[in-house]
Amino acid sequence: MKTILIVDDEPRTREGVRKTLEAWSSGRCRITTAASGVEALQWLQEQVAHLVVTDIRMPEIGGLELIERLHELEHPPVIIVISGYSEFDYARKALQYGVVDYLLKPLDKRKLVAAVESALERGDKLERIERMEKLVDPKLLEAAQQDKGYSIQVQEALKYVDLHLQDSVSLKEVAEVLHLNSSYFSVLFKEQTGLTFSEYMTRRRVQRAKELLAGTALPVSEIAEKVGYQTSKYFVKVFRDLEEVSPSQYRQSVSDSGEEI
Repeated sequence: MKTILIVDDEPRTREGVRKTLEAWSSGRCRITTAASGVEALQWLQEQVAHLVVTDIRMPEIGGLELIERLHELEHPPVIIVISGYSEFDYARKALQYGVVDYLLKPLDKRKLVAAVESALERGDKLERIERMEKLVDPKLLEAAQQDKGYSIQVQEALKYVDLHLQDSVSLKEVAEVLHLNSSYFSVLFKEQTGLTFSEYMTRRRVQRAKELLAGTALPVSEIAEKVGYQTSKYFVKVFRDLEEVSPSQYRQSVSDSGEEI
């Protein structure tokens, strides 16, 4: 269930937007309101909003300042601004802060609903992107983008690693499979991928572990085995060193993305 926060110091507008969105959502969304920017920020200290519909001019904390503060949140919401004709310059400036849409008063109910539907779709897309960014190791991605320039030996080495993530794989073993001197293979691998063989193995194993943490309910101990670690304790240490969170914390972060608190 998505949460929509309506922020407006005018009771009539605030309640009008709330009633319109409640009728539209038919219980699919949680609709809540705040009578000021201050009240909205206080509410957001304990709650998460997926979409904020805010007036641009309010006492104490205006819409522009509120928008700036919203971008500082751990999970910033998508934002729709509502304003009067005389506040068009404010609304135009709000768009520079990443506001997805603005609506002029008096509000047209159909345009309001259309804007909300579009904003929520955009929010879903941003959440998917955020989740993908959490899954992908940037150094592995960079290495993958260079793979067209890899020699046959390095390409075969990468394939071998992917097929044996669950096993104890050493540089010497891969070099022997490729019929190469291990010292030569070590230099060749680092030269072409930008990573040592050991670092690549670690990152590739953690990458696979992240996929399993995000996409399955397997216990951490079983995931550790599936990515080549004999003990879950050592796996947790390696994972934390690379991702700065434990496997359980990582799973929680990707599972909570987009959910209501």
